[in-house]
Amino acid sequence: MAAHEAVAWMREAILAAHAGRLRTPPRVATDLGDGRLVFTTGALQGEWFGYRSYDGFDAEPGEQVVVVHDWQTGTVRGIAVGNELGPRRVGAIGGVAVDALARTDATTLGLVGTGTQAWTQLWAISAVRALSSVAVFSRSEERRNAFVSRASEEFGLSVNAVGSAREAVEGNDLVVLATNSPTPVIDPAWVKDGAFVTTLGPKQVGRAEFGPELIDRADLVVTDSIAQTHAYDPPFVLAGTPQHDRLISLGEVLADHVKGQTVVFCSVGLAGTEAYLLNKLVS
Repeated sequence: MAAHEAVAWMREAILAAHAGRLRTPPRVATDLGDGRLVFTTGALQGEWFGYRSYDGFDAEPGEQVVVVHDWQTGTVRGIAVGNELGPRRVGAIGGVAVDALARTDATTLGLVGTGTQAWTQLWAISAVRALSSVAVFSRSEERRNAFVSRASEEFGLSVNAVGSAREAVEGNDLVVLATNSPTPVIDPAWVKDGAFVTTLGPKQVGRAEFGPELIDRADLVVTDSIAQTHAYDPPFVLAGTPQHDRLISLGEVLADHVKGQTVVFCSVGLAGTEAYLLNKLVS
């Protein structure tokens, strides 16, 4: 699956959700004692319905399952087992957000985090912007250097490891936060005017990689699923604050050509997009 294809398909899905054709309810979880099973479901009216399931047990890394059914017959069109499809669709949604909201001349990227989510964001962003440089920071120097080596080779980009989150953020046009940190990982003052910031990590009260101050820094605050921000337990980090009221959907951005200067994109996971992507791959 090429990055430009995945970004185009996720753009279709986001617009379909905004129009009401793609049903995207918040994810649900079942309590199984020592763990839980989580489901994100979706349906494209008249065409298919499907879901993704993943577990909350201690098993690492575990495996996700994505299933898509034919709308008319209920027969299974496709099944994906493993942990590749989910991060790819998150990356592609991030690519849609960058393409819609980041400056067209944005060429420099700073990554805080070197896990799978950081990788797929780079994969998708490099398909929608001609990146001149990528700065990468994570707490593990070994993982940081391995990420840089792999990204330089696979993408043919100028990718460099830096010694702090501040170095990864300051002066860059695009910033991606992809950590598992329970506390804010950057100072919003490091974000330059006109930058685009994506946050992918924890976003709940008492456990979030960013704070309300980052939202204050932005002219425009966007998410892929407003419904999901209302369904978090514990609550979404911005719940009950004026900053939460500022959130607009990425679907609205695409449909109404909304623009902003300094932008924060809160990626929370638009349900149904995993099945949408799988259906495209098996069609």
